[in-house]
Amino acid sequence: MWKTVFGDPDAYMDIYFRDKYRNENTLVYVEDGKPVASLQMLPYMFSFCGREIPIAYISGACTLPEYRRKGYMSALLEQSFHEMRKRNIPLTLLVPQEAKLVEFYARFGFAQAFDAGTEELPSLKELLARHPDDLYGAYREFDEWFREKDVTVQKSFDDFRSIVEEAALFGFPPKRNLMGMARIIDAETLLRFFAQQYRDKNFSLSVKDSILPENADTFVVQRGECKREGKECALHFHVAVGELVQLLLGYHTSQKGEPLRSLFPEKKPQMNFMLE
Repeated sequence: MWKTVFGDPDAYMDIYFRDKYRNENTLVYVEDGKPVASLQMLPYMFSFCGREIPIAYISGACTLPEYRRKGYMSALLEQSFHEMRKRNIPLTLLVPQEAKLVEFYARFGFAQAFDAGTEELPSLKELLARHPDDLYGAYREFDEWFREKDVTVQKSFDDFRSIVEEAALFGFPPKRNLMGMARIIDAETLLRFFAQQYRDKNFSLSVKDSILPENADTFVVQRGECKREGKECALHFHVAVGELVQLLLGYHTSQKGEPLRSLFPEKKPQMNFMLE
């Protein structure tokens, strides 16, 4: 299925299915005993509000050409959200491979939260040259580039090893930050982390989420806590789950009107080196 849809070289697929693919992180739609659509939920850590939280990166979302437009990927996406909630994963990310897919994923509560970079990231080839025969030493320097950055996807040493192997396969091409989308899986958890980081922020909001009813509620953020019950604050507003993820990640919030612009500090979310 992967080869048919994406056409990647076998050497790349060897890396991906050896290092990233796991049965327990894969959803497959089967019709008449034949797998026809699939996606993976790859685990990563993400820096958010002074801590690192688990996220799922949706990868390899594909449907065989002759089985498209039957709602199979829609079913897999919605099932993935429920599976993530079971695993206490509050946030999911993806990189749409085509511009037309942005609108498709938006129907499922995703919103753009990462901008494509205009500047090249530090060179992996030069990094490895500074640490000959010391891959872990190279990883430590790589990790220093991103570990202290907020709203950024973090990488383990195993991730880094795969990144290096994939980059070498294609001649170490220049890399930039990726345009990406995000979707909230557990609004209460993310709002609680936000409240703990910004104890001076006091507001309430009603969230609309047509897919995950657990998120469709009114939340009160006050004095470092987030609660579902309680009186609405003077600053109360209504948001769809897609807008909420942009607010919490600080994506272009300076362009929002008041009070949102003051309540949610602007940041620069980053996603890169995702075996893209």
